Amino acid sequence: MTNALPMLHVDEACVVVDKPAGLLAVPGRGADKADCVAARVQAQFTDALVVHRLDMATSGLMLLARGPHAQRVLSRAFAERATHKRYVAIVRGVIAADEGEIDLPLIADWPNRPRQKVDPVHGRASLTRWRVLAREATRTRVELEPVTGRAHQLRVHLGAIGHPIVGDALYAPDDAPRLMLHAAGLRFAHPTRGATIEVTSPVPF
Repeated sequence: MTNALPMLHVDEACVVVDKPAGLLAVPGRGADKADCVAARVQAQFTDALVVHRLDMATSGLMLLARGPHAQRVLSRAFAERATHKRYVAIVRGVIAADEGEIDLPLIADWPNRPRQKVDPVHGRASLTRWRVLAREATRTRVELEPVTGRAHQLRVHLGAIGHPIVGDALYAPDDAPRLMLHAAGLRFAHPTRGATIEVTSPVPF
């Protein structure tokens, strides 16, 4: 199957795939937006159901459940923050500190959807932990842990502290070939057996 995605974990209850940048997680509006992670996985596993999403521009690990029971269990684990997600990004500028947290509430920027924005009054609580991996002359490679899972959380949070992610065409356009954001690690409890499943994906930039 030419459109098959790399599958890094497959069993009777769940599938973890490695999503390329530029591919939708779920179908968009119109026939030209039908190709997506969900459709490609369902072509191989008809019972596959989406548990969470990655932005189209983001690459890396995406988990799908097999069947409604597994989807309920895994969706609840994401909602209750029982899963652990690790991202790697390259951001503009040199971050002086070695690690920290970004605790800024987020809300949809309705006139400018799909953009999100920081809103201290009406925003939903949003927390990102970060750690510097390497510094270059004008950029910093960071590891990111989104404790909450708001739309565009990592992109808005990094921009809010003055270090937007390189290649972010929506929030801070530049000439980079892609958004330098990759879902590199995922840890969760198996939905039927309870065992800890940990999957990693090499960073492609």
